[in-house]
Amino acid sequence: MRLVNLFASPAEALPEEIVDVLARGQDVRVERIVSRGHVSGWYDQADHEWVALLAGEARLEFEDGENRQLLPGDHLLIPAHRRHRVAWTTPECDSIWLAVHYRAASVEGRPA
Repeated sequence: MRLVNLFASPAEALPEEIVDVLARGQDVRVERIVSRGHVSGWYDQADHEWVALLAGEARLEFEDGENRQLLPGDHLLIPAHRRHRVAWTTPECDSIWLAVHYRAASVEGRPA
């Protein structure tokens, strides 16, 4: 078993986001993502995604025009097929995300 610190930060430049799969099962995948000034294209995911920002700052943009500014500790549930993208992350420091992707049939709770 390998010990991984969620807040570990790579010292070098990040040409691309770092995505580490921490755990996976038949219906779930848990990821740690490190962004440093990165943005994304549009996501249209078949699974629900619960995401928490652990460090840094970020802004999510949804296709319907909604924007969410995230600060450390903020989290939300993005329902399957709700198109969204990462519109901004802090370029000066790491934005560290914890994301849980799970099958649409197993959703409980309220969508974002």
